[in-house]
Amino acid sequence: MSNYQDDYKVGSNIPPEERDTLNSPVVPDLPSSIAADDDRRAEAEQFLNQGIDYYQQGQFQIAVQTLQRAQLFYWELEDQAGAETTLSYLGFACYSLGDYSKAIDYSQHSLAASERLKSYAHRVSTLGTLGNAYRHLKDSAKAIEYQEQSLELAQHLQDRAGEMAAFNNLGLAYKAANKPDCAIGCEQAALAIAQQLNDVKAQGQILKNLGNAFYAQGDYSLAIAYYQHRLALAQTLCDQRLEAQVLRNLINACYMLGDHDQAIAYNQQRLTLAKELNDARSQEQALASLCVFYDASGRSAEAIECYEQRLTLARQMGDDQLEEHILGSLKSVCCSLGDYAKANQYSRRETVLL
Repeated sequence: MSNYQDDYKVGSNIPPEERDTLNSPVVPDLPSSIAADDDRRAEAEQFLNQGIDYYQQGQFQIAVQTLQRAQLFYWELEDQAGAETTLSYLGFACYSLGDYSKAIDYSQHSLAASERLKSYAHRVSTLGTLGNAYRHLKDSAKAIEYQEQSLELAQHLQDRAGEMAAFNNLGLAYKAANKPDCAIGCEQAALAIAQQLNDVKAQGQILKNLGNAFYAQGDYSLAIAYYQHRLALAQTLCDQRLEAQVLRNLINACYMLGDHDQAIAYNQQRLTLAKELNDARSQEQALASLCVFYDASGRSAEAIECYEQRLTLARQMGDDQLEEHILGSLKSVCCSLGDYAKANQYSRRETVLL
């Protein structure tokens, strides 16, 4: 969810019937107190709907501000159902902002309201938000406790999407608690459901989590297998930025496995994507990795070529510190080859590349 792409959130939309009341006709000749309540309720619903829209658009700060206004109206109206929905979304938005303490506070109040109402529309997601917030606060025991509650409720409600999210989040909680086998089991269960639901976005997130889990265990071969699966999904979606991110995971795993040739091949793919995206910083990072791999493989001429391309980019970006660093690396490589004349050339910042 949101900035925290390891997490997966369900229940981000409220049912249409909860959002249609804004267009209801005004009934004339009502007592003034009833009419005033109806006006406040209409405003509350308007703020709630706007807040949800802002949240779904990723505008979390304004979502919180708008939802807080809705919350005040619902409290004045003693409308527990409206307050419960608003509190749950306030928890989601605060979590997305990284304000975990407030996310916990709003989510706890939402759970209390849903318990009084016997309403479960947002409860699975709210329990998940609590678990994720406690995980970020390094309280693994509470993180696991709330994710288990979320999973149990989702299974009771036969909410497959909620069950998938709960398994995924529980896997993250187990990983944080240094229980990798439990984490992997949960993530594999989440992946199976995501595939049944044909939820490609969720599959991508879960595949990343599985790859990361095996990478953390030192099982780089399995990590690569899951990253490759995720790369295929990114290519199917024509999402070049996601593809570039997955390639970086693959490069690291191949390097740790000692497969420098495959790491170089993935890095060249990453460099091509960065050029297509016109992303100079990513191009420089890809070239930096290629320099390392070529140096390690004894391919000095190719390393020098990549260093020179990095130098051009550093100058285009106006990054003087990076330029000095690259010139130092070029001088070092040339000295190691015994080419002291060229090494001396790279001692000067005014070097003009041929």
